[in-house]
Amino acid sequence: MPLHCQEKWKIISGMPQEAVFLLKMGFLQGMGFLLKNSFVHKNSFAHKNGFVHKTWRTQAAQGKRTKDGKRILMQDLLTVTGLILKAEPIGEYDRRIVLLTRERGKIPAFARGARRQNSRLMGPTSPLSFGEFKLYAGRSSYTVGEAFISNYFETLRSDYEGSCYGMYFLEICDYCTRENNDEREQLKLLYQSLRALGAAGIPRPLVRYIFELRTIVTGGEFPGIPTYRQWQESTRYAVSFIASAPVEKLYTFTVSPQVLAELGEIAGLLVRRFLDGNFKSLEILELLVEKP
Repeated sequence: MPLHCQEKWKIISGMPQEAVFLLKMGFLQGMGFLLKNSFVHKNSFAHKNGFVHKTWRTQAAQGKRTKDGKRILMQDLLTVTGLILKAEPIGEYDRRIVLLTRERGKIPAFARGARRQNSRLMGPTSPLSFGEFKLYAGRSSYTVGEAFISNYFETLRSDYEGSCYGMYFLEICDYCTRENNDEREQLKLLYQSLRALGAAGIPRPLVRYIFELRTIVTGGEFPGIPTYRQWQESTRYAVSFIASAPVEKLYTFTVSPQVLAELGEIAGLLVRRFLDGNFKSLEILELLVEKP
């Protein structure tokens, strides 16, 4: 082994693992490459103990700047507006959440320390939370940096029946939406449907049937009204309105019990055909809430 390499390996024997990694990578790609691409943190052992050249350290800390002097961070925040569909524990204190966003479709993200007592992310990273989220984009996942919640849907959280309907809607959205897809219409439908569940003027079973039918329409799979039997004219008009009306006007009407029953039959048939997921909240909903 050449003398200069022997000297470097002698140094390695007295270094922490982080500095060893830097030197080994430096043989292949150069220390300057590592710093320019943010592989070395400015507070790391290698920086503090002089294993990295001062010139490179200064350039990495300063970063590039725009013409007006503003600093361009190497890891910018991604700001999205969305609603949390699902949250599950990861490790001892973290959470993994699934967001339905206006900008990026469905996004999985990690909330570090969200399950710690007094964590500022504990409430904002729970299901049914709608607002603005600031995410750090990593190599393979996002991390929640901040959350500004504008609607917690507290009416549904404090109501067992409303919670069952709400969680069912979240499950459907998690099933039928995709990452990096345009899901603005589905997000708008979900938000308006959750608001309708908290309103007193419209029956919740009707909200459910409207949400199910419009979700199928939004997904481009609506085949039209089934033709295996005759339907009331009011039922046909209601289905046509649900399929074509703006989302903001979907929950502006009520129907008779007979029409409601027929809408439930049509929605149930199409859900079994196009939304064949295993929805646990639906089992609870049908067993405890909508039982005869």
